[in-house]
Amino acid sequence: MATRIRLQRHGRKSYAFYSIVIADSRAPRDGKFIEKIGTYNPNTNPATVDLNFDAALAWVLKGAQPSDTVRNILSREGVYMKKHLLGGVAKGARIRRDDDRFLCGAADVLHRKGDGDAP
Repeated sequence: MATRIRLQRHGRKSYAFYSIVIADSRAPRDGKFIEKIGTYNPNTNPATVDLNFDAALAWVLKGAQPSDTVRNILSREGVYMKKHLLGGVAKGARIRRDDDRFLCGAADVLHRKGDGDAP
C-alpha cells in the first residue's frame, strides 16, 4: 500500500484549515485516513502548524511520500533535517549525541531565516 502524507481540508468557504494526515494514495482527499499527525492553518499570520514531530519522522522513515505543500511544512519544522542526520548516524559519519545539538542549532537558523529581522 502506497502511503501519502497530505492535507485534508476543513472549514467553511474561503476560510479553510487543514489536517495533516497519513492516507492511502488511492483514497480521496477528504476521505479515509490512517493517522492524523497535525494541523495547518494558513489563515493566521504567520501560518500556524501543529505537528507531531515523532509521528511525522516515523512515517517519513517508513517511506511515506508527502505532497508538495506537506514537504515544505515538514522541511520548515525540521523533520527532513532530522532524517538527514539519522542517515549519517546509521552510516557512522556522526555520533548520536551530536545530532540533537546540531538539530537545535539548525532550528534556530531556520527560525531566524523566516523572521525577516535577521540580516
